[in-house]
Amino acid sequence: MAYKYETVIGLEVHAELSTNSKLFCNCEVKFGSEANTQTCPICLGMPGVLPVMNQRAVEFSIRAALGLNCKIASYSKFDRKNYFYPDLPKGYQISQYDLPLAYDGHVDYELDGETKRVRINRIHLEEDAGKLVHADVTGNPNQSYVDFNRSCVPLLEIVSEPDLRSPAEAIAYWRAVKEILEYVEISDCNMEEGSFRCDANISLRPVGSKELGTRTELKNKNSFQHVMTALEYEEKRQARILDQGGKVIQETVLFDINTGRTASMRSKEEAHDYRYFPEPDLVPFEVDAAEVERIRAALPELPAERRKRFVEEYGIPTYDAEFLTATRQMADFFDETARLSSDPKGSSNWIMGDLSGLLNNAGIEIQDAKVTPAHLSELIELIKNQTISGKIAKSVLPDVFETGKTPKQIVEEKGLSQISDASAIESIVDQVIEENPGPAQDYRDGKQKAIGFLVGQVMKATRGKANPQMVNQLLQQKLTG
Repeated sequence: MAYKYETVIGLEVHAELSTNSKLFCNCEVKFGSEANTQTCPICLGMPGVLPVMNQRAVEFSIRAALGLNCKIASYSKFDRKNYFYPDLPKGYQISQYDLPLAYDGHVDYELDGETKRVRINRIHLEEDAGKLVHADVTGNPNQSYVDFNRSCVPLLEIVSEPDLRSPAEAIAYWRAVKEILEYVEISDCNMEEGSFRCDANISLRPVGSKELGTRTELKNKNSFQHVMTALEYEEKRQARILDQGGKVIQETVLFDINTGRTASMRSKEEAHDYRYFPEPDLVPFEVDAAEVERIRAALPELPAERRKRFVEEYGIPTYDAEFLTATRQMADFFDETARLSSDPKGSSNWIMGDLSGLLNNAGIEIQDAKVTPAHLSELIELIKNQTISGKIAKSVLPDVFETGKTPKQIVEEKGLSQISDASAIESIVDQVIEENPGPAQDYRDGKQKAIGFLVGQVMKATRGKANPQMVNQLLQQKLTG
């Protein structure tokens, strides 16, 4: 397949906006509420109700579009997308068709050390549908419930061009979009809660052909791994059909996570199937150019720019920069720590190592931790000025993480200050040499590694508080003098 066919993939990424209220009514947007408690006549589609547009949702959409390098339409409108499904109370969805809010953008992403670009066709704003609750919750395979809490939640749809050439590229692009949306703070992109998901379209064509093949669509997935596996399966399935002289059917497929296979759900709809027409209850709207520039000026430094700056300004490896910019909060934390400590690499090492371990074990994000950049920079400074050793610092950080106290407070309370008084260490070194004649003689006989055991004994006797450099120097002087 690799040499015979070329894979062509396009993604439609959906992100729920983190507004306080819904797109066309004042109902609260709150995940996890009791079913059908965040509803009103407007989002339930009752006869005679009139929607009113949420201005904040438009602002968030513009912020996202600018982060994705899109042009903002000066004139836009909403349309009715007509179809029947139990979770769509009105029998149509208020969406955008021919005049979307944004268009003609692109996203750059990294894969295997190479920078690639995906063009964005359009970004439009629409209302989300409700949520069907099936047998895994109801316990009855013949019965489903509908929760309309999600109905009318503002949803941004980002439609890419078919520029992706492998499942791995699709996932790398999808991750890059998620990262940007989180940085511009328009969505929490919580995949487990369903606020960030995608539809994936995939087709195959003979290598060298410019004509697109017949595509299938994987619908409404919220897992990187599931989409990856489903696309890989579709590649193989479509290749088998083409190899046997058959034709791929344009259809929507479902992915079974238990079997790792896709199955036909329904024939794939085209735009005309939805009978789009302008939404008569909402007037078209114009976006002021000055407002767009105001939003653009307020955008944060985006992840790709920040990675580049971290490497150039702080001199840290690319791997470190990629890790530290995974979230905006992590990048902010590192930026501040590096500035306060004047030790970017040391800051990076502590954040990527010990601090990340503590965060993972606690199951929290860095912005929710009691450790602050000021705490970590103070810890680094205590090591630099030899108040404590690196080993002692590793025992101090968990206490800071647990209590929120400063490293200096913990060092003072527990008496952990490093012993750098040569006379105090010398007496312990003499004692260790006397109590361990074998290793001492081994070192005199040229076995350099033997000094490591003796250093360890001194550190043990001082509960790790002796200055390791001074211990090494004194042992060498005593054993070779």
